[in-house]
Amino acid sequence: MTEAQTDVVDQDNLIDNENGLVDRRIFSDEGVYQAELKKIFARGWNFMCHDSQLPERGSYFTNYIGEDEVIAVRDDDLNVQVLINSCPHRGNTVCRAEQGKARSFFCSYHGWNFGLNGDLIGLPGQDTFYRGGIDKKDWGLTKAAKVESYKGFVFATLDPDAIPLDDFLGWVGRLGIDQIAEQGDVEVVDGVQKNIVKCNWKLAVDNLFDWYHPKISHGSAVKQGMLTEEFLAPMNQMVIMGEYGHAIGGAGVTEEAQQRLDKKYANVDTASNRKNPKNSNSWRGEQSAKDALGPVGIRSKGHPNIFPNLWVSTGGTQLCLRLPKGPMETELWWFTFVEKSMAPEVKRRVIQGAIHFFGPSGLLEQDDGENWSHATTGSKGLVTGSRPLNFKMGMGMDEVLIDPNSGQARIETVLTEHAQRWLYQSWAEWMKAENWEDLIKSHSPEPRGTF
Repeated sequence: MTEAQTDVVDQDNLIDNENGLVDRRIFSDEGVYQAELKKIFARGWNFMCHDSQLPERGSYFTNYIGEDEVIAVRDDDLNVQVLINSCPHRGNTVCRAEQGKARSFFCSYHGWNFGLNGDLIGLPGQDTFYRGGIDKKDWGLTKAAKVESYKGFVFATLDPDAIPLDDFLGWVGRLGIDQIAEQGDVEVVDGVQKNIVKCNWKLAVDNLFDWYHPKISHGSAVKQGMLTEEFLAPMNQMVIMGEYGHAIGGAGVTEEAQQRLDKKYANVDTASNRKNPKNSNSWRGEQSAKDALGPVGIRSKGHPNIFPNLWVSTGGTQLCLRLPKGPMETELWWFTFVEKSMAPEVKRRVIQGAIHFFGPSGLLEQDDGENWSHATTGSKGLVTGSRPLNFKMGMGMDEVLIDPNSGQARIETVLTEHAQRWLYQSWAEWMKAENWEDLIKSHSPEPRGTF
């Protein structure tokens, strides 16, 4: 990292919260990016996989924490381990497949062999070549500092000082995951869709809160009859913001409308109906879902983002990871979820819908990717990069409402950029904090009053 790049990272005015301005250099500067890998991705809790992807001993799924490739694997004791996919001898990967089942992990370079818990269990010439000069206990695969799960969704962090996952998620992060978990006994469909977009990862995250763009960017979807204008630009917006950067933005159901839905679902066999994508919201009528989501969460139909980069898409049928691959490139991973007891033909319809909406062949993300890539490129220009971006929509114009029974807070309003401002404000707090102790003390609590 050059001295100039370090100066950019340390500046206090990259995010101007008081005026709703964002310095474009955060989308292209290499120094900023390197600091993100250390202060956000290595420090934070990163989504690894779902339990259904690790059904038995030896089942594994490879993923990333920042740019460190990792292996999530179910070990001999059926616990989930997260191992850095790099042999400590010469750095070669010990697992080349994206998903599968193994008895151990074998380095194809020099033959070092590692158990499912990461321990070095064998190497050629231990006695003949090393002549007793190596202790296998010291040369296993590097492990994630902590691995924890919430309702079958596995997360890992590289920071041993990280707070527990449940504390990190808070009620807003848990609410995002509950939009999938409460739909029943769900599983991930084999075959994660992956594609690379030449954009900064934060722009891709920013976009999921953005309901200002759909009628413009996705107008072709309306012309084709794929979506309605009302769906693309709902006037009833609900924004929910939680500690450490989690947020939900998008459509919200009014209390009166929710009462009508409760009556509609009262005499419906929701356990049967939710297996049909045409009745995908019937699970919201179940008492268990109401208890889990709470009186505010049950009315939220927006897009949750679990900071930094895990998106729960519309309807809770997909997750998307925005994996950083440099300051100007992002790899998108789409996980599709189905209820295990769905009939095969119903599962096919869910999967077909997921493929046509998002991912490499999805109509919506092809529109978005073009916008993100051009916006990222523009951040590098001498003139364009010097002018901040405007995030002023709705700023200081809405009140945070608090449910008197649950304490759940939200803003109910029209289109705004509240969630985006919260994202960048939280990003700045993570970047300025030197460690978890500092972050715990300095991060913003949930907003109250006018926002």
